[in-house]
Amino acid sequence: MPRQRQISMNFVAILALLHAYIGWRLVPDLGAGPLRIAGAAVVIGSFAMMLLAILARGRLPRLQAARLAGPGLFMAGFSSSLLVFTLLRDLLLLVGVLTLSPAHEYTLRSVTAMSVVVLAVIATAVGFAAARRRARIVNVDVPIQNLPAALHGFSIAQISDVHVGHAIRREYVDAIVDAVNGLRPDLIAVTGDIVDGPVGELGSHTAPLARLTSRHGTFLVTGNHEYYAGAGPWIAEFRRLGLNVLLNEHTVLTHDGAPLVIAGVTDFSSHHFNPQQRSDPAAALAGAPSNAGARILLAHQPRSASAAATAGYDLQLSGHTHGGQFWPWNLFVRFQQPFTAGLHKLNRLWVYVSRGTGYWGPPNRFGAPSEITRLRLVPG
Repeated sequence: MPRQRQISMNFVAILALLHAYIGWRLVPDLGAGPLRIAGAAVVIGSFAMMLLAILARGRLPRLQAARLAGPGLFMAGFSSSLLVFTLLRDLLLLVGVLTLSPAHEYTLRSVTAMSVVVLAVIATAVGFAAARRRARIVNVDVPIQNLPAALHGFSIAQISDVHVGHAIRREYVDAIVDAVNGLRPDLIAVTGDIVDGPVGELGSHTAPLARLTSRHGTFLVTGNHEYYAGAGPWIAEFRRLGLNVLLNEHTVLTHDGAPLVIAGVTDFSSHHFNPQQRSDPAAALAGAPSNAGARILLAHQPRSASAAATAGYDLQLSGHTHGGQFWPWNLFVRFQQPFTAGLHKLNRLWVYVSRGTGYWGPPNRFGAPSEITRLRLVPG
């Protein structure tokens, strides 16, 4: 059996078991017959929609498969919340078994079963609204040691992880571009995972990126999804749109007489797709002037931070994590990445990790809102 097919079958089996667990633990305690029937229908329907999305992938043309995947991805977010709240409920019921009388335990089972459903619906609705609205503006000051006076207040608008694809289209990108331009930044940084598909399919939807405007231009680095979608054609397309793509290289800007280094590396995993494009923060800084007022690295994944700190950067801008995208998975990102979201310090290196400007997979941003980031350099 091909390995990919075996992985898919294992994934389907796990999904079936998780849905069976939710149904077993929740549905019998939903009260009256109609409520139990509705609960069972929701659990079965959720599994069916997710299964349809899995079966459509690789069997249908990309666009048709993506349309079928939409309901399944929505239910993936809902069933995820349902599973987490069901697990928490079981912990509460365990305490009830040990401390309550049978009558009170029965009441607890009924009340908590309905509460789980209500909480899952609320979390999914709030997360969906947060995912589909335009990303909020987040303002961050980054203190840089020995920052020249000319660079005090130098502003960078960062967008990341837009994931233009079957759900995020041109209108969404237009709104992002308008918001970024409204910040009037000195520089715009695009830290990867902009697309989820080939240029021929999505080129018209990324076209608004050509309108990005700032004093020193727009600089972009690749993310892992650019490699999934075909990095070569996308790099050419981004450059055609007027974006400066940095592939383990840097450029020197002069801002009011002060030199500033902007460097960029390929995605941390790029060597798996193209060994010649292995991410290398040290190589990206090679030959940079020693008198630069600040050395800034664009790197899609926070995992580049250790090498960036060794190379001598002052600030690294990253994305990739989505801040976990929705609760409670934001609690687990730290096991795969050194930082989940926000501003952090590694030795003398500042690392800012964007929660992302779009979303990927389930349209859910519960507890991890998307962002357009406005960073300002200030004296350390």
